[in-house]
Amino acid sequence: MSIRFDERVVIVTGGGNGLGRHHCLQFAELGAKVVVNDLGGALDGTGQSLSAAETVAEEIRAAGGDAIANGANVTKPEEVQAMVDEVMAKWGRIDVLVNNAGILRDKTFLKMDVDNFKAVVDVHLIGAVNCTKAVWGIMRQQNYGRIVMTTSSSGLFGNFGQSNYGAAKMSLIGLMNVLCLECKKYNIHINALAPTAMTRMNEELEPKGSTFTELLKPELVSPAVLFLSGEDAPNRTILGAGCGAYAVTHIYETKGHYINNSKVSPDDIAANWELISATEGEAEQDNAAAQSIKFAELAAMNLGISLE
Repeated sequence: MSIRFDERVVIVTGGGNGLGRHHCLQFAELGAKVVVNDLGGALDGTGQSLSAAETVAEEIRAAGGDAIANGANVTKPEEVQAMVDEVMAKWGRIDVLVNNAGILRDKTFLKMDVDNFKAVVDVHLIGAVNCTKAVWGIMRQQNYGRIVMTTSSSGLFGNFGQSNYGAAKMSLIGLMNVLCLECKKYNIHINALAPTAMTRMNEELEPKGSTFTELLKPELVSPAVLFLSGEDAPNRTILGAGCGAYAVTHIYETKGHYINNSKVSPDDIAANWELISATEGEAEQDNAAAQSIKFAELAAMNLGISLE
C-alpha cells in the first residue's frame, strides 16, 4: 500500500522556504491538508512577514490542494495555540506535526554572545516544545499522531562554530526519546530527521552550480519526512537524508565492565579502559532505567548475588 495523506491534516513549521516548502508541497501532492507555518523572518530570526507562507499555500491551492498560511512565531506559546485553534476550527483534527522551523547564528563559542545561543535554542528546541505541546492533547484524544523533529548532524556529530545550533538539535533527540515513552499507548509516533540539503541556511558554503550543490537538492529530503509521517511509520528513529541517500543513526552504549563495588579509583578506570570502551556487545538502551539495571546486573554477577 502506498503512503498517502488523504483527509490528514499536517502542520509544517518553517514551511515557507527551503526544506519546509518542499515538505509542504509533497504532503499536498499526496492528499494532505497543509498548514504552512512561517514567521517569514531573516535567517537569523529577525523580521516577520506572512508572504513566504502565503506563497507556498497559494501554490498548493493552485495545484488543486488544500492549504492555509499561518505566521505564528513558534517561540510564543499563545501564537502557536491560536494557530492550532484555527486549524481545529477549520478541519477538526491534526494528524501530523513537522517541527522544521529554525534559525542560524553561527560563531565560535569564544565569540558567541549568550543571547545568540539562547535565541537559537529558543527557536529549535522551545519552538518544537510549544508546537508539540499544543497538539499533544489533540493527538492523544484522537488516538493518532505523527511528529517529526528536525535534528542535525551538527548535533549528532558536531560542527565547528555551531555550539548553539548543535546543542539545540541534539536536545530534540532527548525530547523525542522521552515523548516516545509517554505516548506508546496513544498511537503517536515520534521520529527525527537529520537532513542535508542546499538551502538558504548553507547556500554560501558551496559555489552555486558545483556538483556538490546539484546533488544536495532539498526535494530529495522531503520523502524521508513523509515516510516518518505515514501510518506505518517507525517510532523513535533518527533518519538521515540527503542527495537521494538515507541512513539511520543509532545511539549505542558499550557492554560495560565491572571493576569494584566498594572502592574505585580513577586509575582503576584508566587501567580497564580497553574493556570499558570495547564495542563488542554494545547495544541501544530504550530507557534511562535500562542503564541502571545493566550496571546492577554486572555488579551482581561479579559479586555472586541475586537482584531478586
